[in-house]
Amino acid sequence: MTLKFPPNKYVYRSIVLTGIASTKVFRIPVLPSGLENLPRDEEIHGLTRTAVPGKGAVVAITHFGYLDFVFAEYLVWKKLRAHMRFLVTKKAARKPFVKAVCEMCEHIIVDRSNGAAAYTESVEALRRGEYLAVLPEAGVSRSFSVRKLKTGAVRMAAEAGVPIIPVSVWGSHRMLTRGGHGLSLKSVWKNPVRIHVSPMMRVAPDASVPEATELLQKTLQAGMDHCIDTYPVKPEPGAWWMPVSRGGSAMTVEEQLILDEQDREKYKITG
Repeated sequence: MTLKFPPNKYVYRSIVLTGIASTKVFRIPVLPSGLENLPRDEEIHGLTRTAVPGKGAVVAITHFGYLDFVFAEYLVWKKLRAHMRFLVTKKAARKPFVKAVCEMCEHIIVDRSNGAAAYTESVEALRRGEYLAVLPEAGVSRSFSVRKLKTGAVRMAAEAGVPIIPVSVWGSHRMLTRGGHGLSLKSVWKNPVRIHVSPMMRVAPDASVPEATELLQKTLQAGMDHCIDTYPVKPEPGAWWMPVSRGGSAMTVEEQLILDEQDREKYKITG
């Protein structure tokens, strides 16, 4: 039996507030920078930002671990009170609980085999003044460097006439990521998370999508480099959570490309 739930802003708010409370319980230092690059939204009233046509944005978030979106959500809510709509893959939304949360929070489910409907819904939401959260790497980076991005974030922002807010998150991959690095009290307790907001990008309707997407990738990587440079934990030589370029033992970009291709072939087979 398929359950359907009406959209409920209080569910989203409860989830965000639970996340904020968790950072306090586990004493997680959340260290933001670049806050001056966030929009100055004068339409915030009470506990929730009011969506206003022409005031939407695409929030492009890096994806090194499974909790990156949590901390980006944490920051945007605390500073802008924005109820972000996330793009969630159909594969991830197969689980009944995840699907129910997506429905109640008005997230947008994307069918990778036919993304036209989700794309149209996303552009319409942006034009209404919503904030749309996108993980443009379309998968976790195992090299801990920003992967080549999908073009969707740039195309949606250009068509809807809204800015892109680049958000780089570093440190949450130490809590939970691919490669057997699971969630535990040790991995979470007092683990700092750095978040950097880079200057907003505007994409003209006639701009080159590949060039703008490459610029977004470089912007996110520059934000990540800033996070790494200012991270309060000094890694030991060969740390698994550091990229090779920084003396870590994460897989190389070349190794990641090979595994990414294998994953794509597997996804075609399994759907």
